This record gives sequence, C-alpha cells and structure tokens, in this order.
Amino acid sequence: MRRRPETRRIGGMLKMILYLHVAGGSAALLSMFIPLVTRKGGRTHRRSGWVFVGGMTVVSVTALMLSAARYFLDPRPEAKAFALFLFYVAILTGNAVSVGIRALRMKDRTGPHVHPWDVGLAALLTVTAVAMAVYGIATSRALFVAFSVIGLVAGVQGLWYWLRPPTCRMHWWLRHMSAMLGACVAATTAFLVTNAALVGAPRGSMIVWLAPSIIGTPVTALWIGYYRRRFARRSTAPTRHGDTEVRSYDVAAARA
Repeated sequence: MRRRPETRRIGGMLKMILYLHVAGGSAALLSMFIPLVTRKGGRTHRRSGWVFVGGMTVVSVTALMLSAARYFLDPRPEAKAFALFLFYVAILTGNAVSVGIRALRMKDRTGPHVHPWDVGLAALLTVTAVAMAVYGIATSRALFVAFSVIGLVAGVQGLWYWLRPPTCRMHWWLRHMSAMLGACVAATTAFLVTNAALVGAPRGSMIVWLAPSIIGTPVTALWIGYYRRRFARRSTAPTRHGDTEVRSYDVAAARA
C-alpha cells in the first residue's frame, strides 16, 4: 500500500518532465526557421535564436532526466538500451547548442581556449560516442553505431576548434552557424521520430533517424562554404564587397 502513492508520485514527476520536454521541443521547432531566414545579427534573428536555444536546452536537460528514470526504473533490457541512447543524444544535442553560443562569447580569442566547460563537453561527447559505438557493435544495434559516428565527428571537431588558435577572423561565425544547424538537425530528427507512426513508419527506422543528418550535413557544408568565400572576398576587397549583414552580426556577437 505504501508503494502505490510513491509510484504515483514518481509517475506524476516523469509526466511533468515529459511535458516540459515536449514544450521545449515545440518551442524550438516553431522558432527554428526564423534565425535561418532573417538578417544575421538583427533583432529578430537574436530574439528567435534565444527562443530556439532555450527550447533545445530544455529538451537536452529533460532528456537526461528521462533517460536516467528509464534506465533505473524500467527493468526491461530494451528500455535500458534506449535510455543509454537517449542519454547520448541529449549530450550530442546539448553540445551543439552550447558550442553555438560559446563560439560567439569567445569570438575575440587569439589562442587556444581551455575552459573546462567547452573542452570538457567536447571530450564527454567524444568519449560517449566511442562508448556508444562499442555498445552498438556488441549488441548488434546499427542505429547506435551510426549515431556514434555523428557524435564522434562533432566531439573531435569541438576539441580541434577549442584547443587550436583560430585560423581565420570569422571563425566564430562559421562555428556558430555549423553548431546551430546541427541543433536544427537534432530538432528535426526528434520531430520525425516522434511522428513516424503517423506515416506508417516505425520509430526505430534507420531512415527516420538518419534522414535529417544525411540531408543536413551537405547543406551545412554548402552554406559554410558560401560564407567562407564571402568572407574571403570581403578581406581582399573590403570597400567593394562590404557586407552589412556580416558587420551587423559582428556587433550583435559583441552583445551576446
């Protein structure tokens, strides 16, 4: 008799965390496209960007809570496996959002950056990605192995970025953009997985989980390449190729 009220209490807490998780994801999805299409560094870009960051932060934190609850409270082996995967995805998503903001804050650095938060988060992502790959291979879970590659690349890139001096003046812009686009891919993936059943697809489908990354990765590379060329033209011909969008974002980054 004593266990029943306690079980109800835990169930109520988990339901509230789940509601927060859904609310954060909804806020992120609704605000996601506004920063992509508005003037970079403008008021609308910054305000909608912070809504997206707030939503994705809530998603990551609540995902960590839900993964811990599922791992310790659900005795089923499949539930524990999914909890570990959810834990890893939460770190992957949180890292993308963190890098997107921290790159702006550290825009003026001229040497390596060894802040424990930034380097530690990149290192944690790298380690968990390797662990997820080993676990996926050992348990024959191809999805875990595939996602471990995404995390490993992001973690190594993070360590490479923070522990080396910047190689171009606009390093912070490029890093901010790539990280935020990665967070957009994560939000889109979560949306597709959650609603996969509506189109008759299983939630565990490799296509559903990997399609946003398969499409988003080359799009991000093309977009970053476009801005690299734009910055290169600006540096060689500043008068003729003055870029008001870049200048406004430079000012906005100083306020971030």
